[in-house]
Amino acid sequence: MRTKAKICGLSTEESVRAAINAGADYIGFVFYPKSPRNVSVNTAAKLAKIAGENVLKAGVFVNPTDELLKSVINEVNIDIIQLHGNESVERVKFIRDKFDKKVMKAISVAGADDIKKAHDYENAADMLLFDAKPPADMDGALPGGNGLAFDWQLIAGYQWPVDWMLSGGLNIDNVLEAIKISGAAIVDVSSGLETTPGNKDINKINAFLNVLQDY
Repeated sequence: MRTKAKICGLSTEESVRAAINAGADYIGFVFYPKSPRNVSVNTAAKLAKIAGENVLKAGVFVNPTDELLKSVINEVNIDIIQLHGNESVERVKFIRDKFDKKVMKAISVAGADDIKKAHDYENAADMLLFDAKPPADMDGALPGGNGLAFDWQLIAGYQWPVDWMLSGGLNIDNVLEAIKISGAAIVDVSSGLETTPGNKDINKINAFLNVLQDY
């Protein structure tokens, strides 16, 4: 079965259409002002309408308040709430129950202990996402989208009771190796398909998804 893909951090009609036309299974809209991929609720609502029901749409949040989640969900037709901060297990459960949406919890990975911590979220989240943990001394580090990869061997062989995505530093040149080593059935990419932070390259979107067609 073909490896599925999520193209995250989309902010323009052109990039959304490119992702859909090239066969993306998921797309993501970032609601985090510190990110160069941040979009307004109005922009995301328009882009979600363009996407329609052809893909699953994730809203990416970092330690969101209930008010922010409500404001987005009321206006934007998202299917998944992606939590990319340091949300506790209890907070993840609360959000899933309160907003009646699928919830995906991002796990920042630097070592084996981080993978083990992910088990705490198995019963709280509907999906997990494994991303690279930025170094403490990294200037301007974001919760995700830093273009960093972690050691894919760390996650190899794990069996999870929920679907999971591999993220962090993926691009056209390394994604097949990442899948082979980690065993990922779904990959998530953002900065690896950009010309500059926040600006997606349509040719890279097409090439990335084309690489996955038969893998």
